Amino acid sequence: MSLSKSQTVPTVTRLFASAVGAWRRVLLCPRVWTSLENGRVALKPPGPPVEGTVLHYSCHAGFMLEGRNISHCTKLGKWDSPKPACLYDRNYKGKKKLYIGALFPMSGGWPGGQACLPSAQMALDLVNNRTDILPDYELELIYYDSMCDPGESTKLLYDLLYTEPIKTVLMPGCSSVSTLVAEAARMWNLIVLSYGSSSPALSNRNRFPTFFRTHPSATLHNPTRVRLFQKWKWTKIATIQQTTEVFTSTLDDLEQRVKEAGIEISVRQSFLTDPAVAVKNLKRQDARIIVGLFYETEARKVFCEVFKEKLYGKKYVWFLIGWYADNWFKIKDPSINCTIENMTEAVEGHVTTEIVMLNPETVRGASNLTSQEFLGALMNRLGGKNPEETGGFQEAPLAYDAVWALALALNKTVAPLKAKGRRLEDFNYNNHDITAEIYRALNTSSFEGVSGHVVFDAQGSRMAMTLIEQLQGGSYKKIGYYDSSQKNLSWFGNDVWIGAGPPADSTIVIEEFRYLSQKLFAAVSVFAGLGILLGIVCLTFNIYNSNVRYIQNSQPYLNNMTAVGCMMALAAVFPLGIDGHHIHRSQFTVVCQFRLWLLGLGFSLAYGSMFTKIWWVHNLFTKKEEKKEKRKHLEPWKLYATVGVLLAIDVLSLMIWQIVDPLHITVEKFTREAPKGDLDVLIQPLLEHCTSEKMNTWLGVVYGYKGLLLLLGIFLAYETKSVSTEKINDHRAVGMAIYNVAVLCIITAPVTMILTSQQDASFAFAALAIVFSVYITLVVLFVPKMRRLITRGEWQSEQQDTLKTGSSTNNNDEEKSRQLERENRELQKIIQEKEQRVSELRNQLVERQALRNRRRPSSGTNQNHSNPSPPSSQPDPKSLLPPPSYPNPASDNHSSLPPSFSNSSNLYQADSKISRNHCHNSQIPLLYK
Repeated sequence: MSLSKSQTVPTVTRLFASAVGAWRRVLLCPRVWTSLENGRVALKPPGPPVEGTVLHYSCHAGFMLEGRNISHCTKLGKWDSPKPACLYDRNYKGKKKLYIGALFPMSGGWPGGQACLPSAQMALDLVNNRTDILPDYELELIYYDSMCDPGESTKLLYDLLYTEPIKTVLMPGCSSVSTLVAEAARMWNLIVLSYGSSSPALSNRNRFPTFFRTHPSATLHNPTRVRLFQKWKWTKIATIQQTTEVFTSTLDDLEQRVKEAGIEISVRQSFLTDPAVAVKNLKRQDARIIVGLFYETEARKVFCEVFKEKLYGKKYVWFLIGWYADNWFKIKDPSINCTIENMTEAVEGHVTTEIVMLNPETVRGASNLTSQEFLGALMNRLGGKNPEETGGFQEAPLAYDAVWALALALNKTVAPLKAKGRRLEDFNYNNHDITAEIYRALNTSSFEGVSGHVVFDAQGSRMAMTLIEQLQGGSYKKIGYYDSSQKNLSWFGNDVWIGAGPPADSTIVIEEFRYLSQKLFAAVSVFAGLGILLGIVCLTFNIYNSNVRYIQNSQPYLNNMTAVGCMMALAAVFPLGIDGHHIHRSQFTVVCQFRLWLLGLGFSLAYGSMFTKIWWVHNLFTKKEEKKEKRKHLEPWKLYATVGVLLAIDVLSLMIWQIVDPLHITVEKFTREAPKGDLDVLIQPLLEHCTSEKMNTWLGVVYGYKGLLLLLGIFLAYETKSVSTEKINDHRAVGMAIYNVAVLCIITAPVTMILTSQQDASFAFAALAIVFSVYITLVVLFVPKMRRLITRGEWQSEQQDTLKTGSSTNNNDEEKSRQLERENRELQKIIQEKEQRVSELRNQLVERQALRNRRRPSSGTNQNHSNPSPPSSQPDPKSLLPPPSYPNPASDNHSSLPPSFSNSSNLYQADSKISRNHCHNSQIPLLYK
């Protein structure tokens, strides 16, 4: 869109005119005309001083206006007349006003202004009516509702400082508001006098150089609390606080004091607006003695949660601040969902510590009123309003005395200022001299007020006694006073507890050691004792019959080692079951050593001797023909040396273990258990263990080494199950024992490691595994020997034939070999006898043949004719053969015959060597009868 030249010029002119008009409309006249020292300024209309604004000036009493009393703001942003001034009227005979800027919390976290404001106004009326105090001045109170909110108070403080008239002193209420005001007041040379601030942080002269308070510091509660903790013998407390500076500072001071007294803060919780999580944490961490630091409105929220969590009753004590309203827990609060009955139940029995704010003595102080007269006058001013429902009723005496402290201090400054040519009415925010005089007067204040003796310490805090109260039956009862300066506790002895007395500061934890079941220990000990007796019987039997050939062939010395090792392993059962129930804890380390050494050495002797047997059987009798000669000669020393090596390894490893990382006692803690009944105690189960710093490492090494031995033993037993040898005749029984021991050990070792926290199960597994292993080993190794010797009667007979073995070994190859040797010897004797008989018969045949030859010539003719010769009787060749079970003499294979069979083979030569006419068939079978 384009504009012609004739159109452009008017447009620009209009825009410029609009801009100039707008500039004219926003011009403001100087604000300094809107305030007047020692006077008042009325601004019409209200708002920023723009064109058309009119100011009307007037002076306070005792001052004259110099200049025009009216001024107009022009369109150029200037006033049409110079600013006037209020000059002191020396001819003025009336009172001049001194203004006090005050902030009273009529609502909010602590609505203390509800009673404190009437109390302060009552004090001002009395002061202004006194002729002996500030006779030429009148004190006037300018106040706002701070709502106990620092943000709102910032705005109100700005209004107090930047609007006429000039304030001589500021009087805030809440600690959070006082902190803000006191820190800013130093920039305006203003004295701050608080009537309701208890924050310990305000006791800092570097940060708050002009601050005073008639309300003692909250830290004044802490010495009282610590004294009560000591009285009731509590050493552990918990705290819950609202996250504001006053309560944080108070808690820091409390933490320091309880630490010096040897008391522990075990739980410390805080919250901003919602205390639900903090209360739950107190419950979860078993807090019993709880110090609560929060304002009244938050107190209702806290105790609503306390009721929900059941954190009240005879097991709990709450310590609260005493400046709440007496019925604070009965006030309906829309922010909580608990009934009045719920709240009343939850708060019953709590203890409050409260600064003594009302003089307990009947003394007329500076105001010429006793404390009771003051209360009566205050009740009249409140119009019969219920004090319990009036916020700040307890702090009202402090506000009353604060006004009196200020009036007395200002009265002190009149003469020093007059000497310097100054007057109180000359005060402004840049006048340091007047501020210094007021500070000096307040710092030296000392008078009797309705709240007691009023005096300030070096930090500007009030010194006072502490009142101790307890909520009993829904109302507060005084139970004592504490003077922290004198460390004197005045106790009335009327404290009431829900239970039998003050509760414990924590759940009483009773440490209870878990001991082994004595019935189980006794039963297993009986079996172990019987096993030891069985071991002694077996050992005695083996030693007594060591000369018996059958016992000798079983390597009795190794069997003796097995029996001794079994007895040592069984002896280890007793220290395994010994615990704190039987001996003192200081002796428990010795028992630990006995367990380790007895079990370790017992295993090495028992299993090592069996392993040695099976090892050498496998080494010598499962090899090929080149080992045949070695089989005949098995030196016993090699067996003993093998056992010695295994035993030495165990001894060395145990010694290194005990030197490098000795066993010691550790105590295992379990989850606490609640006993039956409504008892405020918990049982802390404990269990003693024998352990070392690197217990798992040592057990891993030992179990690894022993496990390899067990697996190797199983393998060797399997490999030698079909081997027969006379040198170690019980290796099959040894193999069976190794099977059982290995299986039990491999199962028991990991199970006991898992069940270390269960003393009965762990002991049962370990002890019964030892008992069963030993019983099986002794029965398998020794009972067959006893049975053989008893049934066969082979007692102490070294020459007794060892052929008669038990029924379990009748059919093995070794017995057959011995039977054949015996038969060979018997046959040799028979053959010798038969050879002698054959030799005699041959001689007889030769003699008879010779005799017949001599007779044949003389009678040969007659006989030949008269008697035919009988047919010659030939012996049956079969009658000369050996019995069927004997080797054939005609066989050429003589290598399989014994030597005696070879020597007598000429018995079975050809028939030509014996004349068939000289021997009768019936004589030949006699050779084999």
